[in-house]
Amino acid sequence: MRPGGGRQRRSMSLDEYRDQCLAKLGWAFGRLGLGVAAAELEPVAELIVQTMTGPWRYFHTPDHIFEVGGNEDPIEVLAALFHDIVYVQVDRGIHFNLAPYLTPFIEQDGEKLRLREADALPANDAEMSLIFTLFDFAPGQVLSPFGGQNELLSAFVAAKVLCTWLTPGLLSQVVVCIEATIPFRKPSADGTSVAEGLYARLCAANERFGLKLGEAEIIEAVIRSVRLSNRDVNGFGDTSARFLDNTWSLLPETNTHFKSPHSYTAREYRTSLQKTSGFLHSLDPKVIFRKFHGEPDEATYQHLVARADHNLAVGRLYLGTKIVTMALIEALSRRIGPDVPLTLMLGQLPTSGEPSGRLADLLPGPKRPCIPQGTVENEVFDLLDKGRSRESEYDLRNSPMSVFLVHAIGFDGVREELPRAQAFFDGKLSAEEYLKGGPTDAIGPLVQGIAELFAQRKQAITISARA
Repeated sequence: MRPGGGRQRRSMSLDEYRDQCLAKLGWAFGRLGLGVAAAELEPVAELIVQTMTGPWRYFHTPDHIFEVGGNEDPIEVLAALFHDIVYVQVDRGIHFNLAPYLTPFIEQDGEKLRLREADALPANDAEMSLIFTLFDFAPGQVLSPFGGQNELLSAFVAAKVLCTWLTPGLLSQVVVCIEATIPFRKPSADGTSVAEGLYARLCAANERFGLKLGEAEIIEAVIRSVRLSNRDVNGFGDTSARFLDNTWSLLPETNTHFKSPHSYTAREYRTSLQKTSGFLHSLDPKVIFRKFHGEPDEATYQHLVARADHNLAVGRLYLGTKIVTMALIEALSRRIGPDVPLTLMLGQLPTSGEPSGRLADLLPGPKRPCIPQGTVENEVFDLLDKGRSRESEYDLRNSPMSVFLVHAIGFDGVREELPRAQAFFDGKLSAEEYLKGGPTDAIGPLVQGIAELFAQRKQAITISARA
């Protein structure tokens, strides 16, 4: 998961994506001085677009790879086109069209993927050996979804597709860029940065495989990889609204229940928020962006780190507020049944196209309006009240229920309530125990509002029956 550059879902048709992908491939090869006919590149564009427009791709789409690649450097463009072509968690496996490129190198090991043992790998495979060196992976190694699995396999696909036209030296530079997109890595125990470690491995590969890269070319290759990896996570350095837009685009990729936006339960929605909240709490803003040999300059780098730190603080409080809101709704829903659709409690999403009362419209106005304290609280309140920058297919853009909660108990009350909410989620408190000790200023109006919403539905059914 990396809330970087990208747009929600798809902005073009499949034909438009193919045309743009083909144009980028042609441009990149042309800039490298390689005259490759469009007819030869059409199957490559088809492979990329077919994979990147799978049914679960909401964030990691062609829009994302076009944006990450930029439009100035051909190596960056080629690397970006392939860097997310394998995403096992999102695609629920490996896309069938990619199997011929990957099955010689990997095998299934229970629920995990493993690199084949040395004696089962292809003999004298130059691209494989180069990738193992640059990624610092070894035969027999179990692959981790969060430790380079997708990037390694994407590099295999890129190398096997591009080796027809690229020299080993050029191919190594593409692989270096893809390796650099493994996100959120800390320096090694001896203080070596991620970029410095990659530089050392490229130097070793240059000598071992005779890549014929000069020192300046090696340094430029790593600088290039830093530019690309920073664009891949640039959402962390964007405005908080766009940062949360990207975060929300990631949710349906790994939470299948959002495919049915009018039937997922309060518990399902809440667990999705919890996973994202846990991820944001685990991140150190200092390991999100990279730098190497003045790329980016120090002032830009420090600005990106500060912006990421701020966005993480906003995201954590935003999600925490929504989690406490969902804790109350989930606990109240248990009075009806164990797995009640969230829309039953809150009303239908506007995207349903059906008229429906909404719980938020039935709640009283604040007795003592909340006055947010500090920049983070002010931004979070605005995001809850006015909404993120983009609409979503599976959720409201704004959060009227959370606005009600913040007015009722304030952000300090939200922070105090989070441990109790977690105790409820963990089963240490029953739903009724949680509600009994919960914030009465919020629970009382919620109960009355839900009762009124149900009364409206009863009246609607009664009228329909008489008609």
